[in-house]
This record gives sequence, C-alpha cells and structure tokens, in this order.
Amino acid sequence: MSTDTIATRFGSGQSVARIEDPALVAGAGRFTDDVSVPGQSFLVFLRSPYAHARISGIDTAAAKALPGVITIVTGADLVAAGAKPLGSQPVFPGPGGSPAPQTPRHAIAVDRVRYVGEVVAAVVADTPDQARAARDAIGVDYEDLPAVATIDDALADGAPKVWDDAASNVAAAMRHGDAAATDAAFAKAAHVIALDLVNQRLAPTPLEPRAVLGSFDAGKVTLRMSSQMPGGVRDTLCNEVFGWPTDKVRVVVGDVGGGFGMKTGAYPEDIVVAYCTHALQRPVKWTAERGEEFLSTGQGRDLRSHAELALDADGRILALRVRSNANVGAYATTVGVLIQLLIGPWVSTSVYDIPAIDLQLQAVLTTTTPTGAYRGAGRPEAIYIIERLMSEAARRLNLDPAELRRRNFIRPEQMPYTSPMAQTYDSGRFGEIQRQALELADWAGFDARAAGSKQRGKLRGRGLATFLEWTSGNVFEERVTVQVSGDGWIEVFSATQAMGQGIATSYAQLVVDVFGVPLDQVRIVQGDTDRGTGFGSAGSRSAFVGGSAVKVASERTVDKAKELAADALEVAAADVEYAAGEFRVAGTDRRIGLFDLAAKQPDRQVFVDSTSAVQAPSWPNGSHVCEVEVDPDTGEVAVVAYASVNDVGRVINPKIVIGQLDGGAVQGIGQALCEQVVHDRESGQLLTGSLMDYALPRVDIVREFKTRLDQSTPCLTNPLGVKGVGELGTIGATPATVNAVIDALARAGAAERAAQLQMPLLPERVWRALHGAA
Repeated sequence: MSTDTIATRFGSGQSVARIEDPALVAGAGRFTDDVSVPGQSFLVFLRSPYAHARISGIDTAAAKALPGVITIVTGADLVAAGAKPLGSQPVFPGPGGSPAPQTPRHAIAVDRVRYVGEVVAAVVADTPDQARAARDAIGVDYEDLPAVATIDDALADGAPKVWDDAASNVAAAMRHGDAAATDAAFAKAAHVIALDLVNQRLAPTPLEPRAVLGSFDAGKVTLRMSSQMPGGVRDTLCNEVFGWPTDKVRVVVGDVGGGFGMKTGAYPEDIVVAYCTHALQRPVKWTAERGEEFLSTGQGRDLRSHAELALDADGRILALRVRSNANVGAYATTVGVLIQLLIGPWVSTSVYDIPAIDLQLQAVLTTTTPTGAYRGAGRPEAIYIIERLMSEAARRLNLDPAELRRRNFIRPEQMPYTSPMAQTYDSGRFGEIQRQALELADWAGFDARAAGSKQRGKLRGRGLATFLEWTSGNVFEERVTVQVSGDGWIEVFSATQAMGQGIATSYAQLVVDVFGVPLDQVRIVQGDTDRGTGFGSAGSRSAFVGGSAVKVASERTVDKAKELAADALEVAAADVEYAAGEFRVAGTDRRIGLFDLAAKQPDRQVFVDSTSAVQAPSWPNGSHVCEVEVDPDTGEVAVVAYASVNDVGRVINPKIVIGQLDGGAVQGIGQALCEQVVHDRESGQLLTGSLMDYALPRVDIVREFKTRLDQSTPCLTNPLGVKGVGELGTIGATPATVNAVIDALARAGAAERAAQLQMPLLPERVWRALHGAA
C-alpha cells in the first residue's frame, strides 16, 4: 500500500474510528477500580460534618480494636511523619498589595476543619465494610465555628474569618488594564451598558470518580490512579509533601472516565494513600463514592461580577470595566486563584477590538470546597461576561446582535494582534466565522420559526456568542519517545494523558502521516511516570502541544533511521529516501524496510527520546447560535436548534473534534439551564450532594447540533497548525443559550426583568421573570 493511500485512509484529516473504543465497548477497559492486587487493603475517610470547626479531640481506640483494622491515620500522624501541607498560592498579593494570607492545606485536617467533607481521619482495613465500620466508630470532638459559605457573607464587615491570621477573607487581588484610560472612555461614551452577572459554582462530575491503588515493592511506591497529570502528582508527592526521591514513586494511569480539569494535580486523598502504602509496605486501595466527590473534589466557576461596557454613538466599543469576586473556597490554591485572576482575564476582550480595560478581581475565602479547573477554567466566565454585555448592548441600541459584533471584530489585517491583556493572537477571521454560523443557523429565517413557535403556544428566542479562547496550559514543551521495533510495530510514548477525548487515535494518525505505515502497526502509550514525565493534559493542549511533539519526534526518528539505513546500504544519508515503511537509494532498486532495519540493530529497535516545544498559545474561536422555546405557563426552556462554526485550525480527526465540540456544548448548556452547587448559607452544608439534587444535563437537553469546522486559518505557532478544541464548545454554549432565553423573554415584553436573570435559568426563575412575580 502506498504512502498516499495509507495517509488517505488513516492519516490526519480523516475520521478514523477511535482505536480506544473496541476495548471500552467490550468491557475490557482498565479503569483504576477495575484493578486489584493480592494482599490489597481498603482505605476509607472520615470527613468533617461541619463547614467550620475546631477539632478538640479524636478518639480512635474503639475503632482500632475492631476486626480487620490495620491502621488509623490522623492529621497529627502525618505531621509527625514529616508530611508537609500543600502550599497556598504564591503568585498574587493580597488586597492593596499586602502579603497574601497563607492557607496551608494538610492532607488530613490538623486542629481545624474549614469545609464539609474535609478529611479528618483515614482508616485502612482488610475489607471495605471493616474500614467503614471502624470509621463510624471514631469519636471526634468538634467546637462549631461560624461558617461563611457565600462571597457576600465572607466580604461583609465583621465577617468570621476562615483563617485567623489573615487580615480578611480576601486571599488575593489583582488589577489589569489602564484605569485612567478606561475612566476617560466611559466619560465620553454615548452608551453605557451595566450588568450584574453570576457564574455559579459547578461540580465537574465525570462518569468515573477518583480512585487510587497504591502498591509497594523494593522501596518504591506505585500509585495507579485516575489522573490527567501523573507527572504532576508524582512531583507534588516527592518535592512538596514527603521529600521522597522521584525515582521512588511511580504513577500509572490506565483508562480515565472523564476529567474535565478536575483530575489535575494531587488531592489530599492521593497523599494519604501514598503515605499508607509507604508506611504499611502493602497495597492500599481507595475509590471515592459519588457523595464524596460532591463534597471534596475541586469545583468550578463561582464568580460574581459587575460588568460595564462603554460604546460610542455608532456602537463601537470604547472600554470594558469589570469588578469580580471569585469564591475559591477554604484554601487559596495556586490553580484556583490563577484561573480567576489571570487566565480568565486573558480572554476578557475576546474577538473584539477594545481599546481600554479596567479589571479588578479578588479571590475570596469561604468555608466551602476549594475551587479549581473545570472545563474552560476561567475562560467560560470571561466570555460569558463579554457576550452577555454585547447582546444586552445590541438590544438597548436596537441593533441586530450580529451587526453590533461585526462593528467591533478584530480584523484579519490586524493580525498578529496584541490585546489589552498583552496576549498576542496569531490568526483569526472572526467576521467570516460569524458569517458562516449565521448562514448555518438560518439567522435570516428566524421570524418564520418564531411565528411557528407562537402558534404552538411557545416563545422563541435566539442567542449568539462569537468568541475565542486560549489554550496550552502555558506549558509549551513536551517529551515524546518513539520506538521502532524489529517485530513490526511503532510505539510512541507521551506524557500527555488520555481521558476519553480520543487523543491516542489522533496521535496514531500523526504517526501514520510521518511513517506511512498502517494504523494497526502503531501503538500509543501514556500514563506511566517511569516511561517519561511532562505537564500532562489540561488547557486543551494535548493535540496542540502534545501532537506537535509526536510529529517532531516521529520525524526525528525517521532522520535517525535514515542514517542507519545509509550505513546498512553503504551510501550517503543524503542519497536515501523514505516512504511507506521503506528506505530506498535514489535512482536504484536498493532498499531496506523500516522494521527490517530496526531488527538489524543490536537491541532490535530504533529509539528516539525527543523534547520539543511550540512557540506560543493557540487561539481557537467560534460563533455559536442557539435557539430556544420557552413555555410561558411553566417557564420550561427547550433548546430546539444549535448551530456552530469553529475555527480550530488544522483538524486531525473531524469526528473526534466534532464530538469534543458537541459534548462540550452540552456541558455549557448544563451551566446555563440546570447545574448549580448550593450550600446552606447559615451552616455551610452542601445541599446538592447527590445526583438527586444536582441536575446534570441529559441527552435530551438539545435536539440536534449543526457543527461545522473551518480549517482555512491554521495556527501559526505550532508545526501542525492545530488549535486546541477540548473546551471551545463549553465556552460558547453558555452565553449563546442564556442570550437565547433572554431574547425570548424580551420579545414577550419582559426585557428588563430578563436582563437580571442569573444562571441556572431554572423554570421557576424564567417564569417569574416573564410574569413579573416576586
């Protein structure tokens, strides 16, 4: 089979069937909880029932006497063993430039708990039932302390402090932009649009909960776990918590049932499993129950903003002003603070040419679960703010929402464009992307569809979001190894991590591009820190950074093999050509196969260890159009049409990319219409602690997607020309859906009340906005 034929069937640009799927659909996947080892013990956690309390005593005597109990570990035990707490964010100052308060997070609470679900003790026993019985027999004396579960309560005068030695509950503060220029722009503005906006707290809720299986052999701890960043987990355990040599810890990751940013980094539970495994020198396993995940897993969003947009008489934007407070929970983690105070602001002006900005942001401590990365990580919040402002401005100026956006787009001739946040966009044709989206959605035919909805007793609305996002995780380097075996296969190892997104298939297609061999001769391996370490998968970087590294490593392997082939064929390397798994001497019939060449090497392989980097972030962008029907009698919202055009640069596998976009959009619609983490204001108790209370989007939340990929503008910062895609759909769907609901209510005469709606747009909220009910 020729190289061209192989590439046409299996290479990039083709919708190749996912190589991961046969094992998964046959039930042969290897998720962490599927794995058991001889002599395995079981760990369970005792968690705090209080949002804020002092621990005055822990009595484990009765629990230790129960059958099957191997050990019980408290926070004091970990401290005595030398385990250090996870540090608080070191990047941003406190309010007014003061030093940021320190919020060290012990893996098991020491003296004080600060959110419901914080770990108080760990029990290891021979069986799960024995471990649970012992957990329930532990006696803990708590002194209840006042809780502050909301941003407003945490910032109120005289509010109880989450951390006694902090000046207030403000963990960090940041200001971006030019305040004087922004004030001057607002002073001369013909129109000022102001909105109070809430991005509610969300629970990531992947299908597979967290799980960790520790084992010990020859002085080395191996953790098998569900993680997006195995290298990051290992480094945290070794460098930050225990001081162990990194070659004494191995992290292995098999199949991952969804991550969405929530499975990045080391959790307290991971630390405790590692400690118990090391101390007991025997296997220890912990699998989270769903209720534990709602209580203790990093949550997303939770941002309250007052946003203002200044425009001239022609609807051109003069300035953007935003004041935001982010609830980062009880511990100011680096990721939790960075997302809201820097990463989100990077995209605050989005696709619009906005001359001046003034962003003031605070990270606020509360007695709730700490926040962290969740699909989009700061960018959904920022894009929601600007897209809500744009649609509200269009309504008040009596302009078509698409026209107002057109007037303010960054033009292609302005590329490369540097935003007020000093971020450089390498490419983008935002006006053209929106034009295609309006065509795909039949924007011009909306009135006829609205009339049909009216005949059925429904209110129809349409919403638009045209936007961009930033990808890479701000880590541009990745390591890849390539092994060409004399047994007839090519194995590629990457430190990025599969988590259901089909990245192994995409990598295999890139290998086919370079080597010209059939797909079934390519193996992709990930998730083993003994094989190699890197940043992992987050920030939509796997194809953009990791895929580029696979391409470069494969090309370097061909170059190395070409030199070996030249020696074997006794010619100069410059005379050797490679195609379709075979080296040939130009102008002759002398040749040697790639795998035959590998078999001739002393170790029967050609091996390359390659590290490479992309130049800068990528800036995928899109235009999403949502249409909804609202039942005026109940307030129920139905998404009846959803169309999007997405500039993700060069596409490796169209089917996988569209799946990422549509799946992401469902999560974005979920935020718009149904999802919300709720805590009791007085006690700090979690009120949405199960799938009976926390409303996830279901398959029927949207009727159909029309999704188009635009590949006419490749990314200029990486050798593949790709742009990250994993979070794009989520970022656009939330504002598009909310704008559609508000449009439906505005057309029914409830524009002012609709503009005050906050997510999630539950039927009762929509009904009250429509009918003016208090």
